[in-house]
Amino acid sequence: MTLTNRCLAGLAALLMSSGLLAAPVEVSGIKLADPVELAGSRLLLNGAGIRYKAVFKVYVAALYLENKATTPEEVFAAPGARRISITMLREIDSNELGKSFTKAFEENAPKNEMSKLIPGLLKMSQVFSDQKKMLAGESFTIDWIPGTGTVISVKGKPQGEPIKEVEFYNAMLRIWLGTRPAEWKLKEELLGKAA
Repeated sequence: MTLTNRCLAGLAALLMSSGLLAAPVEVSGIKLADPVELAGSRLLLNGAGIRYKAVFKVYVAALYLENKATTPEEVFAAPGARRISITMLREIDSNELGKSFTKAFEENAPKNEMSKLIPGLLKMSQVFSDQKKMLAGESFTIDWIPGTGTVISVKGKPQGEPIKEVEFYNAMLRIWLGTRPAEWKLKEELLGKAA
């Protein structure tokens, strides 16, 4: 290795350890950006993993935050922008996906908040029913943007009006981080606790 190459490798290692340059992350062939920009905020990849249904890989989920968090409570209390990114690993009917999200949403949402969450839940259901199906490699994001609300984007395009209440966004996150998450291993991975 030449002196120049050693210097470049050392500089890259220094930038990665300082968080200024992150190593690319790949989960099941899906490349995840780290960091990402959202509404003027720099979000770090907190964790990522695969959602399985029986033995089948369904999607890769990735959680992005302004500052790393290791507990659901820290994620829910995070003051800035947040993102959950879902990339499909197989073709799935959007209605089926929407139903599974709605079920997990209802199982994990605080019962005393459900009445104010229903309008957002109906909007989310409409987004999924409009899509018909999601193909392997296609993705959607669920973003919390302070001052705007929850923005659901499919294939990079925002769908419908933002949902203003932060309680709705946190209820969405509970699908993966709640007391009855979609998958326990995925919950740990999103919180950066599993390889």
